[in-house]
Amino acid sequence: MSEFTPRHDRIPNDEWETVVRNVPIVSIDLVVRSADGIVLGERTNEPAKGEWFVPGGRVHKHERLVDAARRVASEELGVDVEVVEKLGAYEHLYHEAELDGVGGKHYLANGFVVETDAGIDEMTLDDQHGDVRAFAPGDIPADLHEYTAAYLHDATTVQLISDNE
Repeated sequence: MSEFTPRHDRIPNDEWETVVRNVPIVSIDLVVRSADGIVLGERTNEPAKGEWFVPGGRVHKHERLVDAARRVASEELGVDVEVVEKLGAYEHLYHEAELDGVGGKHYLANGFVVETDAGIDEMTLDDQHGDVRAFAPGDIPADLHEYTAAYLHDATTVQLISDNE
């Protein structure tokens, strides 16, 4: 098997618009367990602007999913993580996007549970999040975005939401 080097180039805006308009985006979403609780970020951009959401981002060409999970945690939170559980694939459909006139966004998201020894005060935010917090199981907001709630429900290593809710 030959090895490939992942491409981490930024996609130019006009090309990104073509991608968003025409194809699903392969991405990673992370249920992050920290020393302080489950980490959620308040999104500042579409889709899901203003929502508490799990950190995530697109997978780069020739990047393995586990490597993408580690990179996304580093880029979005400034922390190293260990992958604990692969949750599988999720399909996310949004009417909104950060670009006008593209008909929303379509993600094929790969969910992972990861953990870090870092506390919330050691994390640094990227420009997609206005705030980041760690929530104890009993303090997780009840009105989570449906996609975030699905990750937390499916994460067998994270007992957060009971099957009765």
